[in-house]
Amino acid sequence: MPTVRRFVLLALIAATSSACTTAPPAAPPLADASTTRSLAELGTVTGSEGLYGGHAWLGIPFARPPVGELRWRAPLAPESFGELAALAHISACPQFANAFGGLNDVPSGSLAGSEDCLGLDVYAPAFNAGEVPTGEGRLPVMFWIHGGGNSIGTNSFYDGSRLASEQNVIVVAVNYRLGVLGWLRHPKLNAARSDVERSGNFGTLDLIRGLEWVRAHIGAFGGDSDNVTIFGESAGGHNVFTLLASPLADGLFHRAISQSGGTWESTPAAAENFIDDEEPGEARSSGELLLLFLQNDDRAADRAEAKRVLAAMSANEVADYLRSKPIAEVFSVFADNGTGMVRSPRVFSDGTVLPEQNIAELFKTAPERLHRVPLMVGTNRDEDKLFQLFNPSYVTRYFEILPFVKDAHAYQRDAGRQSRAWKLTGADYPARLLSQARPGEVFAYRWDWDEQPTILWADLGELLGAAHGFEIPFVFGHFDLGPLGNLSWSEENAPGRLALSAAMRSYWANFARSGDPGRGGDGNQPHWTAWDGAGDRYLVLDTEAGGGIRMSRETESVEQMADEILADESYADERARCLGLARVADETHAYFGRNGYAAAGRGYCGGHDMDELLKSYYGQ
Repeated sequence: MPTVRRFVLLALIAATSSACTTAPPAAPPLADASTTRSLAELGTVTGSEGLYGGHAWLGIPFARPPVGELRWRAPLAPESFGELAALAHISACPQFANAFGGLNDVPSGSLAGSEDCLGLDVYAPAFNAGEVPTGEGRLPVMFWIHGGGNSIGTNSFYDGSRLASEQNVIVVAVNYRLGVLGWLRHPKLNAARSDVERSGNFGTLDLIRGLEWVRAHIGAFGGDSDNVTIFGESAGGHNVFTLLASPLADGLFHRAISQSGGTWESTPAAAENFIDDEEPGEARSSGELLLLFLQNDDRAADRAEAKRVLAAMSANEVADYLRSKPIAEVFSVFADNGTGMVRSPRVFSDGTVLPEQNIAELFKTAPERLHRVPLMVGTNRDEDKLFQLFNPSYVTRYFEILPFVKDAHAYQRDAGRQSRAWKLTGADYPARLLSQARPGEVFAYRWDWDEQPTILWADLGELLGAAHGFEIPFVFGHFDLGPLGNLSWSEENAPGRLALSAAMRSYWANFARSGDPGRGGDGNQPHWTAWDGAGDRYLVLDTEAGGGIRMSRETESVEQMADEILADESYADERARCLGLARVADETHAYFGRNGYAAAGRGYCGGHDMDELLKSYYGQ
């Protein structure tokens, strides 16, 4: 190896090693008899001390394992477990491993997890068994839904002990089925069962089952089942919106927080149909999956024969065939794109678990059909930088680790516009629309922290900044984003970072307690007021060095962004400009979308098919 290359590589290893240094793995927790709690007919659970104090109960099953005949079925209440030592997290649900999903102990891209994954973790302040709050002294409950595109992630990546013990709340972190195991519908899969099971929304039903468990059992830990806040990030934030719309979740929660969420749903036709049907399905619809399975099993020589074989199979035969598939075979028809996340139809507008109308349409036309609870929504200023940093269109990676941006202007331009579009769909539009029907009940934020260090020539503050998902450690006070994400934390940025985190924990917990973040639980934070269409609209969350925590009224307009893109001469050519517009239109699909793309600039991009542009960009 040449001397210069060796020096750079050694410097990189030294930099990353020092930035990622952590304490040796902690010894397994020891059971603490003072944490024994009775869960009525289920049995008793015994926990341990939490990582940041308080008590923790890990891996409590809230449903029966969805295996065998229970795969692709609505979750059932768990069976009695007698005495449970709740000292270890339950397995992650099946997925392609990725460090950003929390699976760092297996090779990235490998299939990991188990179908026996429907468990939750409970974190609480330290109470001896005889001191658990009751009655009016019961504590607010915060029910965390992890992100990961609804295809990766696990609850064990998030430690709620600091938030719980410091803010005097109960934190519950839940697992739910992911990807094709969480969302699959086919007319022959559950043909003789209820509309709920035919819906295919099994991941959504898992979350509802988890909330039902909380209603029945959280009192044993001192939690108030009449004061439950659901909160989640990315796909978890999207799932918060779906729970707001699901009639089956009525009364199960009382406040909601969506961090970097969105409103994406697939129609039943997209979920089931073949790609060449009159109303086409998606590329990995259940119909297309069955054709692939039949060909891979040599039951059909080609696609046409697979269609004939499938048509001749009875409903019972199709259901048995799908449920007999080993997990490795189920996942064999998907490709990991480097993030672990796979594309398949997810979250269906089925008319039973979720309304037939898109949730964004409910925001606009029928807010009364959404559960009326106080709502907090927000996004991060640089959401898309996390994805651009791993996109070879923007970045060359040396030694497969250190990034070098090909075009700094294009990197910042595209990340900025895409992140603004995310703010529109994840915060501005929901807040603007719902606040009209619910004045004083909707609160919004934008998270701006960007004080990461520079490692060699890589300025992480410029490359990542306030990127997607990076606000989560600030909410929990648990600064772990995996080996790569943890490069963001340094001694230099610790004072401001920890102060901002403390303020955010105070706001989040006060919202859970009262439905209004106000000045935080300690009463010392800047006043966070509800969205006001004529005045201040959202809170900017940043350190003093970044301007501090402050209210702002600056909002986005997708039409204005479209005009900016079409007037921007920095794009290489017309196709690149139209790709920029297509990405923004795709992000704002429910408010601008294909119609907006086609109409922008009087049809400027008419010669560039939006779907083809997106397919070429995303590689799918």
